[in-house]
Amino acid sequence: MIIAVICPNLMCRGILQVPETVRGRRVRCGKCGKDFMVPLSDKAKTTSGSTSPAPEGASAEAKP
Repeated sequence: MIIAVICPNLMCRGILQVPETVRGRRVRCGKCGKDFMVPLSDKAKTTSGSTSPAPEGASAEAKP
């Protein structure tokens, strides 16, 4: 399966399409030549399952 990653170089921000097999490995942007690491997992997948505590003063029950 092909995944899309964005070059971290702020002057480039090129979109690279790489195979999933390169997750956790270094790749080189074909546009600017910067080497960078392909993330092991999608950020959307790792953040959607996390829970954070409710803000101070907030309660789970609705007040009438």
